[in-house]
Amino acid sequence: MAHVPKPEAGSFDISTGTAELTHDGVGGWLLTVNGAQSSHIDPFDPTTLEFEYMRQMTAVIDDAHPDPQTPLRVLHLGAAACALPAALAHRYPRSRHVAVEIDAELARLAREWFDLPRAPRLRIRVGDAREVVESLTEHTRDIVIRDVFAESLTPDHLKTVEFTAAVRRLLAPGGLYLANCGDRRDLKSVRREISTIAEVFPRVELIADPSMFNGRRSGNIVVVAGDGPLPDSPQLQRILRSDPEPSRLIAGDAAVEFARRAPALHDQPG
Repeated sequence: MAHVPKPEAGSFDISTGTAELTHDGVGGWLLTVNGAQSSHIDPFDPTTLEFEYMRQMTAVIDDAHPDPQTPLRVLHLGAAACALPAALAHRYPRSRHVAVEIDAELARLAREWFDLPRAPRLRIRVGDAREVVESLTEHTRDIVIRDVFAESLTPDHLKTVEFTAAVRRLLAPGGLYLANCGDRRDLKSVRREISTIAEVFPRVELIADPSMFNGRRSGNIVVVAGDGPLPDSPQLQRILRSDPEPSRLIAGDAAVEFARRAPALHDQPG
């Protein structure tokens, strides 16, 4: 039987502030970073994903790559406890994952707390997400996932046209870019992010709780982008609707129109 570490609940000093680890009373652990919920992971079943946006992303990837033996090359921007990298490494045993985490101490603790897959299946690279993206060889990733937050906001330099273009250069033909976009009920920020991503990628689709699209709650919208056809099969639609937290997929012109011609985000000069 594989060794499963036994984390201990508590508060821990990390490079960027404070991390808190709490048991959920069942089998999983919740990681909070500087007061914001960051990861939930079950050491005994890494495919259990508590956060709805991670289940949405997994459903998209499963739809695009139904064969579990597909040797996917995945770059995760934002690691925390590596819940999603661990889940995808389990689902796709031939896949290879690099998770980028800016906080060196948090990366060390994640390895200490949880029985994460080892390199080359999962490597944790400490660094700034944009610097890593711009340093990698073109067309060497099948999937890039952006899930980077400083408290409740994605850093500005990871939301611009210039950054998104660097992600597109990194993707192999047919690759997917998935971005977790958090916003308030007015949706001003996420509309600008959608407009930005649509300026770089010819195809975009959106996934979220219907009430999020209607401006009735704050939360997350997952943006899926690529150069080729995007996953939107009837089966994917059913999986999203039947989730414990049902979501809706908007594709094609409707996805771009949702941005309502919001201005794209660009790097600030200088």
